[in-house]
Amino acid sequence: MEELQEKKRIDMVKLKKTGAIVLPSIFTIANMAFGFFAILLASEGKFVQASWFIVVSYAMDMLDGRVARLVHGESSFGVEIDSLSDWMSFCIAPAYLMYKLVLKDYGVWGYPVSFLYVLCGGLRLARFNLKAHFGSDSKDYFQGLPTPGAAGVMISFVLAYSMLEGEGGARSIPGVSSFMPFVYAGIPFIVVTLALLMVSNAPYAAFKGDMIKLNSIKGILFLTAMLSLIVAYPQDALFIFFSIYALSGIFGGLYNIVKGKRETSQA
Repeated sequence: MEELQEKKRIDMVKLKKTGAIVLPSIFTIANMAFGFFAILLASEGKFVQASWFIVVSYAMDMLDGRVARLVHGESSFGVEIDSLSDWMSFCIAPAYLMYKLVLKDYGVWGYPVSFLYVLCGGLRLARFNLKAHFGSDSKDYFQGLPTPGAAGVMISFVLAYSMLEGEGGARSIPGVSSFMPFVYAGIPFIVVTLALLMVSNAPYAAFKGDMIKLNSIKGILFLTAMLSLIVAYPQDALFIFFSIYALSGIFGGLYNIVKGKRETSQA
């Protein structure tokens, strides 16, 4: 046991000397950078490009965690800077994007709606950090809608809606396209709902641990179907997936309430 601990300590020293332990922070900073660039693009009215930049932020956000575990570079500093990057890319950037595209048309009411989303996103990230520090987070479920999930609903809407104006350059699912004008009209309500879901206790699948087993037939079929739909209809597929994920927490919360009342009555 002592030899194993000594070997791990030596490996960490080697990692620090080679600079490999800095790799996770590079991806984290890239996540923040693409979020910031998305804000600049949105300010110029380039909403589709801004949305794709946030999509790249997703890739950077997924890579930093995996690289950190690969090189054993997890740290409290990494958790905090990752949350700041997520706040930039998945809270501030989508809120500003929605304001410039839709909420500005509602006059002064667009200010509190967009700020509420940013505020609840910050609270959601702060709560997540506390649970991570005290080791009370679940491997299977998140408490409240994750910020990437909330941002995904908004940016996928922008990408899907852009095809109505001939900007998407991709095939569209007819049923989804005809539904987009109604979504546009309900954006203030949707943004407020997403904000409240982030600070709620609704359970959302974490898609880690033993929840998804890709070595099973069902897991392989599910992944194949999802990737096929994304390849065929990228914008619409993203909107469908993110919307279903956001709604899943609501139904999951209602199920838990009914289940709790039923167990209480039986007791």
